Amino acid sequence: MKVAAIQMVSGVSLERNLAQAYALLDQARHAGAELAVLPEYFCFMGERDADKLLIAETPGLGKVQDFLADAARELGLWIVGGTVPLATDDPQHAANASLVYDPAGRCVARYDKIHLFRFHDGRQGYDEAAVLRPGDAPVAAAVTDRAGLTWRVGLSVCYDLRFPELYRLLAADVLVVPAAFTYVTGQAHWEVLLRARAIENQAYVIASAQGGQHENGRQTWGQSMVIDPWGQVLAQQATGPGVVVAELDRAHQQEVRRRLPALEHRRL
Repeated sequence: MKVAAIQMVSGVSLERNLAQAYALLDQARHAGAELAVLPEYFCFMGERDADKLLIAETPGLGKVQDFLADAARELGLWIVGGTVPLATDDPQHAANASLVYDPAGRCVARYDKIHLFRFHDGRQGYDEAAVLRPGDAPVAAAVTDRAGLTWRVGLSVCYDLRFPELYRLLAADVLVVPAAFTYVTGQAHWEVLLRARAIENQAYVIASAQGGQHENGRQTWGQSMVIDPWGQVLAQQATGPGVVVAELDRAHQQEVRRRLPALEHRRL
């Protein structure tokens, strides 16, 4: 199965972000991708964290969800819609939801980011829990490729990457990581954490990132990539908008798991 990790530098205009996302999804389709993963907050990076509450959509209704459904159907793609702010019963907190759409435009899975980022280095600080409500359950989707093979795709978002127990529970063939890693943490930890998750789960990893200088002054690390079950980086892009395409090989994954049956050796 050919897949695409889409990298963006999203801004404060929902319309411009969606237009750029569609152009990149179309580029992925022309490159032969069957599954495309958009980054965290692909649709909106506001001036302030609380701005995402202004665009939070009712689950199943809204401009961004319609966009994802239409794009999946028009382009014939499986799409992981990075994250979309979805309304909760608390108007002061939204869910940071990753949504999966099939090529018919149906939403087949929703995962709410479980682990919420908090960081302060004395100069810059973030506290996602101020405006987000965490999810409480792992979610995987069954994605069928053009050859008829079904892949178990485990969903995660950004800061989840630091919690390996989530990925064990997902027990997936493919792990997707839409993200908006800060420049500081991304430079230090992004690639090593992604490769670790691939190696320890003997799974493909599709990591789609925000990557560049945003209108709100934030700088994100980027380096979107696809990694194989042996931990090899198959393709990547450092910064700026773009599409990272790679082929997932079921036989290669099975061979890795046969040669080193670490998943069968677990005792805890």
